[in-house]
Amino acid sequence: MIPTQLSGPVLSLFRVVVGLLFLCHGAASIFGVLGGNRGSGEAVPFATWPGWWAALIQLVCGALVLVGLFTRPAALLASGSMAYAYFVVHQPHHLMPMQNGGELAALFCWSFLLVAVLGPGNWALDALLNRRRATTAEPTVAPASVPV
Repeated sequence: MIPTQLSGPVLSLFRVVVGLLFLCHGAASIFGVLGGNRGSGEAVPFATWPGWWAALIQLVCGALVLVGLFTRPAALLASGSMAYAYFVVHQPHHLMPMQNGGELAALFCWSFLLVAVLGPGNWALDALLNRRRATTAEPTVAPASVPV
């Protein structure tokens, strides 16, 4: 069992790795880098449905989840997009992910759902912003005046 003090950092590391991998998929499809879209070396043509828009979600949500900014909404959008990818692109070919090529879509879908539910962890911009808001929201107590 993981000690309590490790759960925040481990969740943060999980979020960072999943966000980075998702960002890389988006960058490959949008810019044609890292092997390009599906290893073709090419980028997805601009604004084509659904490939380019899915890649844009991967790029933006991957970056947001990676740094931990707007983590829950970004992870929820990423999870939904991967559920769409699984059920629309992969599942019609066969039910099981190992047979329809949808393993990554299923893993990303559930990974991002986990991040959306559990939050970004301790090492995230969201956590830093929440700490700053909490310190500025604390009322300052003026010293009591002494009657003379």
